[in-house]
Amino acid sequence: MSERSQFSLMRSRRFLPYFITQFLGAFNDNVFKQALVLAILFKIGVAADPNVLINLSALLFILPFFLFSALGGQFGEKFPKHVLIRLIKFAEIIIMLTGAASVLLGSLPMMLVVLFAMGAQSSLFGPVKYSILPLHLAERELIGGNALVEMGTFLAILGGTLFAGVLMAGEAWASWVSIAVVSLALLGFFASLAIPPTAAALPRLQLDWNILRQSARILHLGLVQQSRPVSRSLLANSWFWFLGATYLAQIPGFTRDYLGGDETVVTLILAVFSIGIAAGSLLCERLSRKTVELGLVPLGACGLTLFGLLLWGGAGFIDMQAGQLGWLQLLLQPAAWAVMVCILGLGMFGGLYIVPLYALIQARTGDSERSRVIAANNILNSLLMVISAVFAMLMLGVVGISIPQLFLVVSVLNVLVSLYLFLAVPEFTERLKVWVNQWN
Repeated sequence: MSERSQFSLMRSRRFLPYFITQFLGAFNDNVFKQALVLAILFKIGVAADPNVLINLSALLFILPFFLFSALGGQFGEKFPKHVLIRLIKFAEIIIMLTGAASVLLGSLPMMLVVLFAMGAQSSLFGPVKYSILPLHLAERELIGGNALVEMGTFLAILGGTLFAGVLMAGEAWASWVSIAVVSLALLGFFASLAIPPTAAALPRLQLDWNILRQSARILHLGLVQQSRPVSRSLLANSWFWFLGATYLAQIPGFTRDYLGGDETVVTLILAVFSIGIAAGSLLCERLSRKTVELGLVPLGACGLTLFGLLLWGGAGFIDMQAGQLGWLQLLLQPAAWAVMVCILGLGMFGGLYIVPLYALIQARTGDSERSRVIAANNILNSLLMVISAVFAMLMLGVVGISIPQLFLVVSVLNVLVSLYLFLAVPEFTERLKVWVNQWN
């Protein structure tokens, strides 16, 4: 790889087909998910409370990560990863053909079944998505490769969400959504055909189809049998998803109640946060000098706390007298720029926090265990995301705090969790000291 930039990976067959495959998968997931949400709200007459259906949709997509991540981890060890990716992407074509039929028929139950199947497909893909990188990249390329993957994932989430809004705007929305999701699935499958071959890490592994037993075993493998830096990195990674899910879930309410903004402001905040994640992820390679630099993790944790506290403190300075504002009207207020800087800062330091953790997990896990360890990470991630939703509901609905106060609470919690992580693994703070000295 060129010593100048991680973007040189985008010219390599070792990385580009894989990157396109995972990007199109994330993009397609978000096109269908957002189209389903908009259909529930505006296109399909439903007897149930739309908000209940939207939360049910979120649950149906997350639930398969509890159920099938362990199986995905086993598959990733037993079979060649490039073959497994192609099979999973072919399954996406079948799922999206069914999804297209559900949209054309206007069948909400069928759409929800497709959403669950999408979650299952993603849960099988996740362990392979990250465990294949060390097989095709040198260790000095892992930071750059993971940075590009994280950048691509968040831009795919943003792009898929916005693209779904465009598709749903016209009268022929069902046809356009159907064509889009099937076409994206086909493109992703064709891209996967160019991924270079790999050997199976543990071909003699006996598959355990008992979901609960195997999930427990895989969590034990990740949290107990791995070295302390790896096991605590799994916890730190999942804590990031707790924070991210908490912030993102509050964006609509925060926009309406504290910024006086309309739906365009929600989109703006999502865009700023996604751009921040992408920028922070890409900065990792330059700041780490192409090594798996653990010193960036404490730096990222400090930034997440700082900008969370600033977001809490700056929420009350927007002029709410003007009524509901569009994004351009909102940005005419100086205080709104401060809020956007906080959102951008959360994203950037989130990128600095998460990329080295993924690289460490990949670099310090054996080839015959890596897929299962990443499966354990996915199980933990989904668990922490569900806990974040329950926690937010309790804080906002039962305790009665405001959304900005919730930002304060999670910022303080981030300090406590970070103290535990960095005391448990002093290597994080030791590397931070070395890293600071290198730049002096």
